[in-house]
Amino acid sequence: MSETIRLMPNEYLMREGEESTEMYYLQSGTLAVFKRKGDLEHQIGTIIAGELVGEMSFLDKNPRSASVKAMSDSVLVVVPLEKLEHALSTMPKWFGALLHTLTDRLRKANARIRI
Repeated sequence: MSETIRLMPNEYLMREGEESTEMYYLQSGTLAVFKRKGDLEHQIGTIIAGELVGEMSFLDKNPRSASVKAMSDSVLVVVPLEKLEHALSTMPKWFGALLHTLTDRLRKANARIRI
């Protein structure tokens, strides 16, 4: 059975710069995505039920590129890194290369976001 976590409004799921070995599937609720500029956080996105969150750090093992906190009561399914590594071990090598390429391009695009 998969582990689930519950967040209350304004509770953080992750913070920009943290290390991680998990991503999450948002079962219910709404999350806000924030980037820090100086001492302030600016909302740059929203995650709704049915979407993944934390996938970039999960895939490329780099620190979190943004902070995420709940906007409403939220329930998330935790997807540990071991599950991805097991799934990738059964896939052709090119699939891993595809994930790496897409994640690298997303990181570069995120670095260009201006707040």
